[in-house]
Amino acid sequence: MTSRWIQRIQLAFLALAGALVLTACASPQPKDYAQEKPVLDLKEYFNGTIDAWGVFQDRSGKVVKRFTVVMKCTWDGDTGILDEDFVYSDGTTQKRVWTLKKNGNSYTGTAGDVLGQANGETSGNAFQWKYTMLLPVDGTTYEVQFDDWMYLMDDKVMLNRATMSKFGIELGEVLLSFRKRD
Repeated sequence: MTSRWIQRIQLAFLALAGALVLTACASPQPKDYAQEKPVLDLKEYFNGTIDAWGVFQDRSGKVVKRFTVVMKCTWDGDTGILDEDFVYSDGTTQKRVWTLKKNGNSYTGTAGDVLGQANGETSGNAFQWKYTMLLPVDGTTYEVQFDDWMYLMDDKVMLNRATMSKFGIELGEVLLSFRKRD
């Protein structure tokens, strides 16, 4: 390789690294929503039965999966269980059980298909939740990062937008609407 070629590669790498740093700096933070109402209390909202409707869109914006979820949520002190039953538009089903631990406005969580521990924080009407999910696709399991944001609209409705990425490249997003039963 010529030194000119190496310089071009180095410049391209520096430009990409700079763009990633600028993108990270521009990302919203939970504290940005501190004044938003109604204030989200996860223990209060995720208590009882919740219905949800969602879609997964690939990075082009095409909806590739639709699904519904019924969540049965309970708390014992600062430990919550979110028992989720998914039904996809192709008829397949899935179960995920989250165990959440509350510590002030911060939460940690585990689930069978989550690698390690999820970490999240509430502020105002918002909750940001980051984790790595083990996602099976065509017989192979991929480690995919989720940046999950939930916004409480009123005492019954919450909206959720989660971006999925691998190696910092966005793969798509999940959009959900939650409705708490009476």
